[in-house]
Amino acid sequence: MTHRLTLEIAARYARIALGHVEREYPNKLDHVLNGPADVQGPRVLHPVFYGSFDWHSCVHGHWLLARLLRRFPEGPAADEIRALLDRQLTEENVGAELAYLQRPLGAGFERPYGAAWLLMLQAELEGSTSAGRWAAVLQPLAEAFAVRLRTYLPKLTYPIRAGTHANSAFALSLALEYALHSDEELAVLITARAKDWFRGDADCQAWEPSGDDFLSSALMEAELMRRVLPPAEFSDWFSAFLPRLGGREPATLFRPAVVSDPTDGKLAHLDGVNLSRAWNMRGLASALGEADPRRPVLEDAAEAHLSASLRAVEGDYMGEHWLASFALLALEA
Repeated sequence: MTHRLTLEIAARYARIALGHVEREYPNKLDHVLNGPADVQGPRVLHPVFYGSFDWHSCVHGHWLLARLLRRFPEGPAADEIRALLDRQLTEENVGAELAYLQRPLGAGFERPYGAAWLLMLQAELEGSTSAGRWAAVLQPLAEAFAVRLRTYLPKLTYPIRAGTHANSAFALSLALEYALHSDEELAVLITARAKDWFRGDADCQAWEPSGDDFLSSALMEAELMRRVLPPAEFSDWFSAFLPRLGGREPATLFRPAVVSDPTDGKLAHLDGVNLSRAWNMRGLASALGEADPRRPVLEDAAEAHLSASLRAVEGDYMGEHWLASFALLALEA
């Protein structure tokens, strides 16, 4: 079975996201208290992105809805999505989110994961002919995060290779979607940093996943390099990076992760590693020729990973508040 995005799946994912992007509690804040006045609830601190358990999940919940609206503008949830974006993306609300970034000790807020997702959301709105009004409202916040990335990346001597939120390759892959059509300086910087950090990597051992990963450090790096290198150069790099891929080695990359308790927020991350691996595998397969024997290896592995974790997209809030975004990335890859 080849898993693909359908109208039925899109409607289900939209319904899931609409059910949590305005759900304020439970909530895990990324919030520095500078004094007693900073003890505030999520909706006060973040009038746009207060739902979905945490700020970054709310951002990519909005991305999912905007993406599905572009794909299915007459879909069963389209009117509700438009009403949500009209309600949330106002100049007043976005202004408050922007003001939050200027607080003391706020330079590291949602860096790099949430920042990258915000830029991904902006790229989606800018890429839709019918979302111009929302893109214009959100643009000041996107530019603020872009400025922060342009300041931060030159100082990041070493990439962060974790399989969780700090992963540098993931953030750069998403931010590049925005940078390529809205911020040439950032696009050039992302390309340079990716090459500085990863171009010399070879014979990846892929000791993964760790116990609460939701990203494959190895495949995410490869996916970023696919995006920044010319095809011929990427082909040479990829062959050196995973030289035994055709033989399904390293074997750890081809075994879907097992989730022992989907109600545990950290353990549920492993459903994310399956979905994000499928996204990466499909993207990497697309860069290989039709006759390349590695292509079906990657495509088959992607299907196995999707089969293992698509069912986790709904059922328990610890997965439900975020997994559909990663499922959508994989299904569209």
